Parts: sequence; structure tokens; C-alpha cells
Amino acid sequence: MANYVYTMNRVGKIVPPKRQILKDISLSFFPGAKIGVLGLNGSGKSSLLKIMAGID
Repeated sequence: MANYVYTMNRVGKIVPPKRQILKDISLSFFPGAKIGVLGLNGSGKSSLLKIMAGID
């Protein structure tokens, strides 16, 4: 069994009016992992990070 420092399973986000910007996202990070989030403008990078931080 792996010891992850962070895990999230099947996370999604819908913004008005019914626009799905994140769908079925699952992540697991090992201790000491270096993580990058890449994507086009408006692809949901900031939304993903806010969910991970517990802000959204």
C-alpha cells in the first residue's frame, strides 16, 4: 500500500450555467513529489488548485 501525502478521487466542478470545467479528476502525490499544473487559459488550473487547497 502506498503512503500518499495527498489524494483526491473523482472530483469535478460545474460553474453556471451548467458548464463542467473539471470532470472525474483523481490525483495522488508521494512525499517529496514535485508537481506542475499545465493547461490552456480557462482550462481549470486555478479551480483545481483551489479545490486542492480546500478553498473551493
